[in-house]
Amino acid sequence: MNYLFPPEAPVGVPVAGRAELFPVRRVYCVGRNYAAHAREMGFDPDREPPFFFCKPANAVVVCTPVQEAVVPYPSQTANYHHEIELVVAIGGRGRDVPEDQALSLVAGYAVGLDMTRRDLQFAMRDKGRPWDISKAFDHSAPIAPIVPVAQCGHVAQAGIWLTVDGQARQRSDITHLIWSVPEIVSTLSRFFELAPGDLIYTGTPEGVAAVQRGQLMHGGIDGLGELKVRVA
Repeated sequence: MNYLFPPEAPVGVPVAGRAELFPVRRVYCVGRNYAAHAREMGFDPDREPPFFFCKPANAVVVCTPVQEAVVPYPSQTANYHHEIELVVAIGGRGRDVPEDQALSLVAGYAVGLDMTRRDLQFAMRDKGRPWDISKAFDHSAPIAPIVPVAQCGHVAQAGIWLTVDGQARQRSDITHLIWSVPEIVSTLSRFFELAPGDLIYTGTPEGVAAVQRGQLMHGGIDGLGELKVRVA
């Protein structure tokens, strides 16, 4: 097939223990999925139905275990925030998936960052407008290599943490997710057909804050590895 110009190559995320890359299809994110984070954002953490937003696949920044990734400080913001998250990698296809079958679609897990233009998010929120310019910008979805389920099992309990220039910022546990991974996958599949290559960022714990040019973010999830991202 001929194209008017060469199509952009797919983003491939390394998979622990495999030579093949995980080709990213779509990136979904869950909003306010830790009660303490909901409170720090000024919301009641009652267990309302989960809500979702998206990032483009080419917002993904691959982080290797041995080298810092570098992301540019984005334009049009003065309040650039880190959000450390558990990422679910989808390896099966399904729509309207029952909760008790949801984990069958999960191929693995990873550590990720949902980078956010917080000032733009608040401005859009207050006007009742979409969040896209605050969440879906370039380089806004760093991710470490995916760990296959066969290697790590299904992650239901694990410490999650992030430091900036060695100073602790975020620390919690996956058990504090308001909506669990099976619940997230099942709910999301009612609105979108999930397919191999999809990533789901599952929400961030409390402690989100701004980072500046030159600072190093270092985060991880117990049993899933770590990532290091420097702001250019």
